[in-house]
Amino acid sequence: MSPTPPDRATRPRAILFDWDNTLVESWTTIHEALNFLMAAMDKPLWTIEETRQRVRLSLREAFPAIFGEHWEQARDIYLDRFRAIHLEKLTALPDRTELLEWLFAKGIFLAVVSNKTGSVLRRETDHIGWSALFGSVVGAGDAPLDKPDAAPVRLALQPSGIDPGETVWLVGDTGIDMACARNAGCVPVLLGGGMSAEELGTCPPQFMFSDCLSLFRFVQGL
Repeated sequence: MSPTPPDRATRPRAILFDWDNTLVESWTTIHEALNFLMAAMDKPLWTIEETRQRVRLSLREAFPAIFGEHWEQARDIYLDRFRAIHLEKLTALPDRTELLEWLFAKGIFLAVVSNKTGSVLRRETDHIGWSALFGSVVGAGDAPLDKPDAAPVRLALQPSGIDPGETVWLVGDTGIDMACARNAGCVPVLLGGGMSAEELGTCPPQFMFSDCLSLFRFVQGL
């Protein structure tokens, strides 16, 4: 993939990042915690491919469809297991630290908008050493609704005084991120190849980058 900029692309004033598998590697931890939960709830285990395809929405939106009236019990089992293992497995994806530090030094407002539970998300940003780079860290449950609704974007931008619009990018790896950006009136930016052909058709990104270095070089050139 290569970037497809408009004729007069300009450097954004704010960039909001998804977290899992956009900035950090999380599939291993998510998959282990989910299968721990599935075993506890006497449900079939998922393959890693199923986990990658199905994990999109926040727990409060996804779990009722899977576990029905027991979804809150399932949430607690999942979160307990996730919290027990997530920090020891947390790893920054390549070139992310360099990108974030450069953007921060250029005065671009940075934030995280994730469907990971807010308290867990902030523990991870602290642990990996990036908290000082972000003006806000918004996770599931922090806003009235989660991604793809626009509410988390508006909440994340509050400390900046910047309104959602063409000067705000939302960088993520899934169709949920692209839909969230469009719902908020921001620029959807796809990082990596996590979207299906169907998602690309229904929630197309404005820019597409195969890797972080390509994104880094593009923003440097603006």
